[in-house]
Amino acid sequence: MYKRVLLKISGEALAAGRGFGIDAIFASRVASEIVELCNSGCQVGVVVGGGNFFRGVAEQAIHMDRVAADHMGMLSTVINAIAMQDAIEKLGVNCRVMSAIAMHEIAEPYIRRRAIRHLEKGRVVIFGAGTGNPYFSTDTAAALRAMEIRADVLLKATSVDGIYTADPKKDPDATRFDTITYMDIIQRNLRVMDTSAVSLCNENRMPMIIFSMREQGNIVRVAGGERLGTLVVSQVTKASPALVGAVAETADSTVPSGS
Repeated sequence: MYKRVLLKISGEALAAGRGFGIDAIFASRVASEIVELCNSGCQVGVVVGGGNFFRGVAEQAIHMDRVAADHMGMLSTVINAIAMQDAIEKLGVNCRVMSAIAMHEIAEPYIRRRAIRHLEKGRVVIFGAGTGNPYFSTDTAAALRAMEIRADVLLKATSVDGIYTADPKKDPDATRFDTITYMDIIQRNLRVMDTSAVSLCNENRMPMIIFSMREQGNIVRVAGGERLGTLVVSQVTKASPALVGAVAETADSTVPSGS
């Protein structure tokens, strides 16, 4: 099992198909998996998106100033973070919300050393408000926080069970990658996460696993080292022991013959 992970959950996932708001039952299910993971000894940081709220006003936001619209999106992530905090603490595990935008009455300000200390004490830390800056997505925030807290791996929970050659919902012939490099994602123009996040992970050699969160127990299984979804690595990766074999296979396949 990994010692420390950063889990990225989309806001749309918390809506559980309803499109808007938070599905309390689904949020409780996710919280129970996070608590199980935390109780097993793994240190867990979480970044939650805000699409389940912000997508509801997306039509009005089209004509808004980009900075103002992004600030609305950041506040949406804090709403989700507080909801997840409540669900986790109801299950008996201490949880802290740390916001990149100061709002002292409801969340702690994000301070890297304090976040690491919370993790070391066995608390779940939820990072809200993205990076605190416009023009950056919560995917970039997840990549940034994963590296700042020195996570072993970035876990991106989605509605799809990995990375495919094309959108599996539209192309029945799409095939799933077991392992892929960040450079391949960029070169193939795969819509996995925004380019800033992909480049950040690649440059800092942060391994990432993209997997489906629709099946209950997947979060615990993937954090326990079970091969689920798609493993994404840099061309040269300093991976945790659980990833060494897969990374070695990827490295072998990318070395030209005769090198």
